[in-house]
Amino acid sequence: MSDRVSLKNMVFYGFHGVYEFEQELGQRFYVDVDMKADLSQAGKSDRLEETIDYVSIYNHTKDILENQRFQLLEALSYHVAEEVLRLFPKVEEVTVRVRKPSVPIAAALDYVEVEAVRRRDQ
Repeated sequence: MSDRVSLKNMVFYGFHGVYEFEQELGQRFYVDVDMKADLSQAGKSDRLEETIDYVSIYNHTKDILENQRFQLLEALSYHVAEEVLRLFPKVEEVTVRVRKPSVPIAAALDYVEVEAVRRRDQ
């Protein structure tokens, strides 16, 4: 399957992290959602019902990032991936990448990233 719909570098403000100050102050998170699906019917029909509604994907991702709280990026990315599969039956595989640029470690780095890949058959 080579058809895909991707939302790249979405920015959300959330309160995720292990440390209390992360949960109180919050920070920006950058998220990619990459979905594989058979988009041939949408290509033929030009109808939204035949594809993955990326506005809806964005809104569900935003809701999770901004209204729920997770300690681990692993749990956050897993939850987004599972919700995409649950809510969007056309999606056969989803990859969710969550980047956290403000990590609480004394090091020079751009960000920490966690990637979760889930397939419908799993």
